[in-house]
Amino acid sequence: MSALFHLDRSAPATLQRQVREQLVSAILEGFMSPDSPLPSCRNLAKNLNVSRNTVVLVYDSLVADGYLVSRERHGYFVNPHFQTEAIGATAPGNSDRPGAGLDWTSRLKTRPGQQPNASLSHNWQRYRYPFVYSQLDNSLFPVQHWRRCWRDAVSVQAIRDWGSDRYDSDDPMLIEQLQKRILPSRGIRASNDEILITVGSQQAIYLLAQLLLDKSACFGIEDPGYPSAAHIARLFGARVRSLPVDEQGLVVDDRLSGCDAIYLTPSHQCPTTVTLPLERRQALLQQAEQHDFLLIEDDYEMEMNFDSHPTPALKSLDDRGRVLYVGSLSKTLAPGLRMGFLVAPAPVIREARNLRQLMLRHPPLNNQRAVALFLSLGYHDALVRKLARVFEERARCLENALKQHLPDCRVSSIGGSSCWLTLPPGLDGAALKRLAAEHDLLLISGDSYHIGEGLPTNTLKLGFSAIPLERIEPGIRLLAKLKRQLSAG
Repeated sequence: MSALFHLDRSAPATLQRQVREQLVSAILEGFMSPDSPLPSCRNLAKNLNVSRNTVVLVYDSLVADGYLVSRERHGYFVNPHFQTEAIGATAPGNSDRPGAGLDWTSRLKTRPGQQPNASLSHNWQRYRYPFVYSQLDNSLFPVQHWRRCWRDAVSVQAIRDWGSDRYDSDDPMLIEQLQKRILPSRGIRASNDEILITVGSQQAIYLLAQLLLDKSACFGIEDPGYPSAAHIARLFGARVRSLPVDEQGLVVDDRLSGCDAIYLTPSHQCPTTVTLPLERRQALLQQAEQHDFLLIEDDYEMEMNFDSHPTPALKSLDDRGRVLYVGSLSKTLAPGLRMGFLVAPAPVIREARNLRQLMLRHPPLNNQRAVALFLSLGYHDALVRKLARVFEERARCLENALKQHLPDCRVSSIGGSSCWLTLPPGLDGAALKRLAAEHDLLLISGDSYHIGEGLPTNTLKLGFSAIPLERIEPGIRLLAKLKRQLSAG
């Protein structure tokens, strides 16, 4: 039986946990007969070179969970109810699986996988120079504070609060913390019925698109901009209109008329990072009223501002209810947490809540409570201040490295956690990205953010939230070398 165990003494998981996990796998995969007793605690401990107490605790926990049964003077046996046939013994091959012969191409009415997306590598951590966007350097995460909040979130009282299905409501503590800690910093006031918790900002955008768009609708979006918003709009049949961006953000002119809704990122324009000035925000709100369109404001880097006097959110200037505000806590906490929120007039939130409950009821309430505790204890405020200092230092380092090694390239803006870089004319950003990947350098080419046609392809988006400070200058030095190599042909 010891051959079923492969204990790694250098792994972060304890030996007790490893023994339990591998014993459970052996049971569920059918490698252990319910008719034969398991080795005694003493014998298994000796074979695995672990303490007898480790095996005793594992056996006792598996008895408590129903995997094993203890028979007096006979030992421990696998509970027959958990016995299954070995995986793979009767598993059908790909050609024998049900539905393998069906023509799924003709049956699928929607194929979102065909939409191009920005190249955000899932394995970015294996690169030495990850100038990737929307990922966070793990060393910046407040592990101890987060663990403390998770422990509190699974207390007896907390479990009583979130253990039952709320059907269509959210954790009131999280709603309260958003009202006290997050929204006021952006100049926004909202009542309980004007806030909805979402699985990241992406779900908020999807819900709004499904509520507001159909085949007769025109959806305006900054170009370059956030391509997933355009993809979502197209799923519901809407016409997507590409709207130009300049050095101040979205251009406000007559091209906005005729849109039913416009999606924009005014705080840090995605991807150029420029900030829409106050005068242009006011002009945009006037146009929205004049031409009767709605504005979806994605404030995705709301907290990451080096300016001591940041421009207030577009939503804070809106007195007509035309701005639907999308926010996210994932950029400061952890991208994998997927915790976002939507602020909109009560009738919109009510229908968005009804739509959400048809999909997933609500985001997991234990996650909501942990985030609420993280906010209430001041950990989030402290984290934001820390990230602002770290990102500003990295931004200055990146700026200096670009001036030194890439003087012929133009930096449009550095803000939040990224930089928009324009390469010399004729140099293709996508080709440079592919070459860089071969040399342990991860980049995002600007064409990933094109919505329409005809935009220049000599651009890069350089993120600095995931790359350590000491690797920024060497990474840019390498980028300059590869640029010269590509230019030489």
